[in-house]
Amino acid sequence: MKEDIMSNTSRTKWDKIDAMTDDDIDTSDIPPLTEEFFSKAKLRMPSNPISTVAVRVDSETLEWFRSKGEESEKHMAAALKIYADAQKTAAEMSRSV
Repeated sequence: MKEDIMSNTSRTKWDKIDAMTDDDIDTSDIPPLTEEFFSKAKLRMPSNPISTVAVRVDSETLEWFRSKGEESEKHMAAALKIYADAQKTAAEMSRSV
């Protein structure tokens, strides 16, 4: 019987890796990025660009999000996305019944 993979202990010397600088890393096997590479490169934008909107939010809710730190707007957007996705799923489930 094979030994359980999860019981294997890493032999990586993490302290040594953490102490490495960028100059310590061997990048000799990575080819240089040439002008040809950049001439063929294409900018790909996300399929769901973020829109800026003004939304009225009660002060208690706004203060709660702001108390969570600098990324409060990202957290509000994530909460709205979760809510919208849940509503879509619920609508799809009710149609399939």
